[in-house]
Amino acid sequence: MNRARRRIGLLAVALGSLITPLDTSVNIAFPYIVGAFGEPLAMIRWVVICYVLTYASLMLVFGKLGDLFGYRLVFASGLVLSIGALLLVSVAPDFASLLFFRFLQGLGAGLLTSVGPALVIGLYPAGQRARAIGTFTVIFAIGSMLGPSLGGQLVEWFDWRAVFWFRAPIAAVSLLLLVALPAPERAKERQPYDTAGAVSLVLAMTSLLLAINQVQEIPEHGVVPVLGLVAVFAVAAVWFVRAERRAREPILELGLFRRFDFVVVNAASCLMYFAGFSVMLLIPFLLPRIEGLSVTMAGLVLATGFVGVGVAALAGGRLIGRIRAPVLAFVGIALTGFGLFSVGLIEFRPSLAWLVAALVVQGIGTGLFQVAYLYIVTGSLPASQRGVAGSLGMLTRTIGVVSGVATLTMVFVALRGYARSQGAPEPESFEAGLRGAFLLAGGGVLVFLLATMIRYRIWFGRGPAGGTGEVS
Repeated sequence: MNRARRRIGLLAVALGSLITPLDTSVNIAFPYIVGAFGEPLAMIRWVVICYVLTYASLMLVFGKLGDLFGYRLVFASGLVLSIGALLLVSVAPDFASLLFFRFLQGLGAGLLTSVGPALVIGLYPAGQRARAIGTFTVIFAIGSMLGPSLGGQLVEWFDWRAVFWFRAPIAAVSLLLLVALPAPERAKERQPYDTAGAVSLVLAMTSLLLAINQVQEIPEHGVVPVLGLVAVFAVAAVWFVRAERRAREPILELGLFRRFDFVVVNAASCLMYFAGFSVMLLIPFLLPRIEGLSVTMAGLVLATGFVGVGVAALAGGRLIGRIRAPVLAFVGIALTGFGLFSVGLIEFRPSLAWLVAALVVQGIGTGLFQVAYLYIVTGSLPASQRGVAGSLGMLTRTIGVVSGVATLTMVFVALRGYARSQGAPEPESFEAGLRGAFLLAGGGVLVFLLATMIRYRIWFGRGPAGGTGEVS
């Protein structure tokens, strides 16, 4: 592929891949959405659940479709569906319609996200896979960074519907540019699709994510709904394992999970996103309390972590080869844990510089880990299964974020309530909850990393995940 065509193809995938992380623009519009339809504030969680649950439960299924039928076809289908869904959401006449259109948007996001990494990797020579992964990580960081500020401006200039329709033209341009991507090679013999595995996987992931989300509802609704969802997950998981063992072309090669190093690195990815989401979840509530900090400056402070992610991802893509991927992942985990733990040590009101430094360290660690993790996972599967490999990486991100929202919110509320019960005034009780949540997030990451040192060869050895990660 010549350089000009590669650049056009990269621009196409970058624009299309931005559609998903730019959904952070919706967060700023939450109060306006429920207000427009006269819904209570608690209903806003369904705007998130309908979207996130859909794409998270289907990513591995769509990744396998990409492996079988071509990544360009799956990506183009995601763009078409996203364009339609984003326009429909922006004209939704009632709240029920909005939720259904968010479900359709989740389908589009799942198609795009599942094969985005594989498409970017395919644009680079085999020896530059790490650089391709770094590029994809930067794309996601840019989208996540721009989303909230763009959302605020769009709501101010237009209304809440703009946070949806502004992405449709971006997707349309991406669709037009996809012609630069190479057409998929025709498979000599196409294996039957693993339908039983797909159905059981979707059921398992849906019930798992719903159970995690419902944990925070236990005080109001009791434990029975959560236990019911866990039971459904257990049955579906057993069904999935049996289906995969029988399938000629399984969605996911379960033999990989017999490798302890592979299990650990995926658990680390879930934990990194679990802990890292504390920044987007809690820091926005802290920044307005810092005296003299304007809204614009608050947005810049929140963006510093994503800047760290982007810079580290570019650097990580070039460092792999000189530094082995598991070592880079280890450094990334350590920096992330240290950065988050440092936030929990801050005397918040006078220490804005310390907060910014801690967020930058956390962002750099996250960026290094993301590149190293995707490099390890995509190298653990054959090149013909890059769709599944990339989808697995994005799935661990979603599981971590959903778990983090539920758990860290409960920790924050519990510690804040306890401080109030001890007579602490509101500012001190707020800081007690915030500090405790960040100490848990950062400390949990560091304790996990320390525990893995029992098998230090995971990071510093020469095993399958400890080598280059290449699979021929």
